Amino acid sequence: MLLTERRARYREILQGNVCVHPASVFDPMSARIAAALGFEIGMFAGSTASATVLGAPDIIVLTLTEFADQILRICRASPLPLMVDADHGYGNAINVMRTVEELETAGVCGLTIEDTVLPAAFGAKGEQMIAIPEFVGKLKAAVAARADPSLTVIGRTNGLKLAGIPETIERVKAAQDTGVDAIFLVGGSKRAEIEAVHQACRLPLIIGGATPELSDKQWLAAHGVRVALQGHQPLYASVKAVYDTLKHLRDGGSTAALKDKVASDELLDVALRQKDYKRWQGDYLK
Repeated sequence: MLLTERRARYREILQGNVCVHPASVFDPMSARIAAALGFEIGMFAGSTASATVLGAPDIIVLTLTEFADQILRICRASPLPLMVDADHGYGNAINVMRTVEELETAGVCGLTIEDTVLPAAFGAKGEQMIAIPEFVGKLKAAVAARADPSLTVIGRTNGLKLAGIPETIERVKAAQDTGVDAIFLVGGSKRAEIEAVHQACRLPLIIGGATPELSDKQWLAAHGVRVALQGHQPLYASVKAVYDTLKHLRDGGSTAALKDKVASDELLDVALRQKDYKRWQGDYLK
């Protein structure tokens, strides 16, 4: 599927009237599995990128190049429309422009630029947000930098998490006037928060880490939410599976005992496209 088609599909979701849960993916295999299961879009977060590429926590030690390289691998392997968390854009507004260029080339359908001070400043106590004018400048730069107008640029704010509803609304109103296509809300936990922002915002909403109170997709859809993240359990589950398997073997367990805990040939065919590669070998190597 062409990138423009994927980006069009992603925009259709944002412009529709339903709310979807994206698949949290982190490598080519997870993206292929998500696509095979029928997920409409994939989400590649900064935290999962740092974990899978570096084996490091989400404290902005990953570089833009490393992030873009993994995105390219994911987008090359799967037709799943991919949205990504581009954090602070890896610097100031000019760095944001470079970030958009690299991630657009890598194949993303949507990317977020957020208003958090990243990496953490010396002596800072807890998370902080950049000033609204700086946030506006970053978002304007992101919109200006895209070459493909179908690429979705998303303004992401930590306002609900760090400052409350009034300042969040102020930030959302400022962001939506920059030309971005959607707003990503971090830290929302109550329906009243989403309702308040929805009433003040004309753009589609995306929420992260939805709480039980925000688990009803129909209610979310009626209040402007088009994408609701569910966390990154696939990565965490894979970490546990690797640990449990290695520990079993290290402790003297048999491989036979793992028969029901490892991927079947059918699942490996989905993840690795084994049948396709076998067919290509037959077509082009004989």
